[in-house]
Amino acid sequence: MNQSLSPASTPADVAPFLATFDTLPLSPAMLSNLQQLAYLQMTPIQAASLPLALAGNDLIAQAKTGSGKTAAFGLPLLTKLNPKLFSVQALVLCPTRELADQVTQEIRRLARFEENIKVLSLCGGSALRNQVTSLENGVHIVVGTPGRIMDHMERGSLKLDALTTLVLDEADRMLDMGFHDDIAYIAKRCPKERQTLLFSATYPEGIAQLARQFLRQPQEVKLLEQHGESKIRQRFYEVKHEERLAAVVKLLKHYRPVSALAFCNTKQQCRDLVNELRHAGIQALTLNGDLEQRERDQVLIQFANRSCSVLVATDVAARGLDISDLEAVINVDVTPDPEIHIHRIGRTGRGDQEGWALSLCSHGDRRRVSAIAEAMACQLTWADLGTLDSSDNGKDSAPLVPPMSTLLMLGGRKDKIRPGDVLGALTGDAGTADKFTAAQIGKITVTDQNTYIAVNRDIARAAIKKLEAGKVKGKTVKVRILTN
Repeated sequence: MNQSLSPASTPADVAPFLATFDTLPLSPAMLSNLQQLAYLQMTPIQAASLPLALAGNDLIAQAKTGSGKTAAFGLPLLTKLNPKLFSVQALVLCPTRELADQVTQEIRRLARFEENIKVLSLCGGSALRNQVTSLENGVHIVVGTPGRIMDHMERGSLKLDALTTLVLDEADRMLDMGFHDDIAYIAKRCPKERQTLLFSATYPEGIAQLARQFLRQPQEVKLLEQHGESKIRQRFYEVKHEERLAAVVKLLKHYRPVSALAFCNTKQQCRDLVNELRHAGIQALTLNGDLEQRERDQVLIQFANRSCSVLVATDVAARGLDISDLEAVINVDVTPDPEIHIHRIGRTGRGDQEGWALSLCSHGDRRRVSAIAEAMACQLTWADLGTLDSSDNGKDSAPLVPPMSTLLMLGGRKDKIRPGDVLGALTGDAGTADKFTAAQIGKITVTDQNTYIAVNRDIARAAIKKLEAGKVKGKTVKVRILTN
């Protein structure tokens, strides 16, 4: 990690000495909760930003999803909270519902040190009436998307008079999605005497403009991630522009990742690539801004539970995603911004895992590639696409099939269905003669209306029969395979 702090901030060489949370001015109850959550050592972004934020400074922090940034802003807002005051004291703005849900869950975990701290997610796709009722009952922390937050402010159901902390999470993504005016509307209606914490993976001019408008003498923390060759193995392939889509097929059939994320620079190229992959027999889905929330949810669920081999997306659509066990990232286009390239490939090789980062570029992209090499301070490896034609045991010709299938079952949280109910129905003796093991069942995702069940591909139809022959939560259910 390269770390740079603004001149007004704590010196950069202080951060290594703040490796454990007990060096921070946190209450014994909060430290005890962090220990129970296995928060033992701070991540680099936490070590660099928490001393500044806990001291009450406004903050601009550059960090990506998965770097521990939720705790970096969650702990400061929780330390200022008055649990006895049932008013909104902290507001976290997120670009997408998925990120808002992740942040909400993490803040709830961090808030366990104190009883009765209420955290509410306000996003589109959920009934306004239920959200209004929750707000009327009293909430301490609100996490949500700008559009839905504005809806509640305009209706008068969300009041921010008692607000002490405003967080802009993935601010660059919100700007990419056209939320600048919404952010401005919300920020202008927050109390002037507040702390504002801005987190962003990249630092375009729009972020500096936001900071000038809404932050007061902010401290700045910038962590530009460097990926070691030992974890993320990069390969660059030179191809003609018109050959890129076919080249992606060749890469996938050679490297054969169980799940891969392919980045394109435009929505149209995303659509073209998905068609190319499907024509080659590769199960692929695309993520773009034209999808309704329900469709977006279904795409992400299928990719995360390994029933879709390839997710094709633009940078805007893919920001905020944190997919575990991602074997490969494919850059169909080289981005002109080296920081975005580093952010893209950082989706693979998480934790102790290794991953491939495969980039296609034309001769005219050489300058961009040189800028990436300079930013990463490493020698990049070029490879010849032609050498991938021959492979051991003819593996290129074998179909690339995801290991799981997703079953869509009608009924969800509103029917009080939990993942354990579904797992019990599949592994129990009731229903058909088929009885499955827990190892054959993957992720079970319960939404308000539906339940998505990942099962081994070879038992999908038998699993449907078992669920429909038996009962879940005492009721018969309807199930079908969700096709890509």
